[in-house]
Amino acid sequence: MNTAAETQKIIKGAEWLIKKSQPADIFTSEDFGEEELMIRDMCTQFLDAEVWPKLDRIDSLEEGLMKSLVEKAGEQGLLSAAFPETYGGLGKDFITSTIINEYLGAGHSFSVAIAAHTGIGTLPILYFGTEAQKQKYIPKLVSGEWAGAYGLTEPNAGSDALSAKTTAKLSDDGKHYILNGQKCWITNGGFAQVYTVFAKIDGTQFTGFIVERGMEGFSNGPEEQKMGIKGSSTVQLYFQDAKIPVENVLGEIGKGHKIAFNILNIGRLKLCAAALGGAKKAFQTSVEYAQTREQFKQPIANFGAIKHKIAEMAIRIFAAESALYRTSKWIDDLEKQLIAEGKPFNEALLGAAEEYAIECAILKVYGSELLDFVVDEGVQIHGGNGFSAEYNISRAYRDSRINRIYEGTNEINRLLTLDMTLKRAMQGRLNLMGPAMDVQKELMSIPDFGTDDETAFAAEQRLIDNFKKAILMVAGAAAQKLMMQIESEQEVLMNIADMAIEAFHAESVLLRVMKIAETKGDDKAGLYLDVMRTYLYDAADKINKSGKDAINAFAEGDEQRMILMGLKRFTKAAPFNAKAARRHIADAVLKAGKYSF
Repeated sequence: MNTAAETQKIIKGAEWLIKKSQPADIFTSEDFGEEELMIRDMCTQFLDAEVWPKLDRIDSLEEGLMKSLVEKAGEQGLLSAAFPETYGGLGKDFITSTIINEYLGAGHSFSVAIAAHTGIGTLPILYFGTEAQKQKYIPKLVSGEWAGAYGLTEPNAGSDALSAKTTAKLSDDGKHYILNGQKCWITNGGFAQVYTVFAKIDGTQFTGFIVERGMEGFSNGPEEQKMGIKGSSTVQLYFQDAKIPVENVLGEIGKGHKIAFNILNIGRLKLCAAALGGAKKAFQTSVEYAQTREQFKQPIANFGAIKHKIAEMAIRIFAAESALYRTSKWIDDLEKQLIAEGKPFNEALLGAAEEYAIECAILKVYGSELLDFVVDEGVQIHGGNGFSAEYNISRAYRDSRINRIYEGTNEINRLLTLDMTLKRAMQGRLNLMGPAMDVQKELMSIPDFGTDDETAFAAEQRLIDNFKKAILMVAGAAAQKLMMQIESEQEVLMNIADMAIEAFHAESVLLRVMKIAETKGDDKAGLYLDVMRTYLYDAADKINKSGKDAINAFAEGDEQRMILMGLKRFTKAAPFNAKAARRHIADAVLKAGKYSF
């Protein structure tokens, strides 16, 4: 049971923007215990033994292969970790499930199948199903005997999911709902046994249904031929007077949006985890190539241009890792608190995920764009060979691109980041007004360029505080100026979201490095200091650019000049030799031969 003091420590979603966090409050990969390290190694060993030797067979969609791999993963407990023991799961915590998603994330199309199965393919039934539905489906899904899929997207309903055209009508005898319509881009659709499908009862009530393979009137189309993740089963689903038993209605009639949107919160974080795992593998592939490929009579890893790429990839991976496990710990802590308060398992995790929906959206954007950056630079390091199908980096490049589209496009997630933040402020869930007014007062005062605080990390902490002030200043000014029109100014919203994404990752990096320095000693943290200082140095410029683009879009005259002056003040970083820091980072990585943080 949580004590009152422990309960107060749990930060609310988006509160990092207005409150200080302490290094002791975060969880990092350095905190993995013996069991977590064992699970990490199990995932890596499974990919090495079962997936990597079969990548070409997987990509050719060899009949039955993916289904058999899902079953093998189930036999080793890799599907069941996060599920309650009541339904055949192992009952592990949220951090453990995040670790599994990360370390299976290097498996290309297999990773997509597993993530869809354990996430959107199974969680809707676990969280919203009746007890009878859970008892019937969950044990077979977590064991891998059955595979799960999720049918939301339609040809004309992607980001606007609620405009779906698939209909459901109660049969005359009241025993079935008759579904008509189609779904597209259904991951695992070609071999799944169980599908969560959304349709509108009588054309209006958006509702979830559990559909089984073999039900009358339900069928799937042929496999889609895709640019990447070629081994992931992707088909259309067809419903022609499909008969779905009334007991297979999932959740409340007319409340299907609660299922669809709540599941996406967890899915976004897990996508970040999988993208991080894929990025680490692509990074290792590129490092190994750079060490063995010779030009001008020496390995290309010796050249500064290549070292810059290697260091930058490592820095961004470190940032994604830091923010991912920081957020996972928040969700895990809140879930445990809600269970201690008497909430059932499903409500506890859904409530925790909803609380940190903003951070999940941030992670999805950063993680997917990190992976795209790493595979792109990986191809560049490989040169012409990177464009050849003989080298796995080309597969990684093709497979990466989808991540910026599903689980909500990155544009949608950027818009959601600010939209949810502003709505929480208006609802009183998040006190932005006070801190925003304080920033306005500070802008009118004489800047304090000096400080007596020379303690370790004081300068970096001030810089993070200033990043947050910049966000509050620009967001506050935009909301005040644009009022109700702000929702239609998507470019401005995305600029401010980019400021928040950078600031959140910058603070996560700083807190992690501070924690390493506290626990391992400053002498052990030298390399980490270079990672952190390089990231913050670059983040200042990125936040400044996004802020300027936003300000110049809605302000003019004296108001514009004043806000731009404030932005310059809040994003001013001290001079820093980033080249030397990157060389130090790259040399350490090349010595280890892999991502070594």
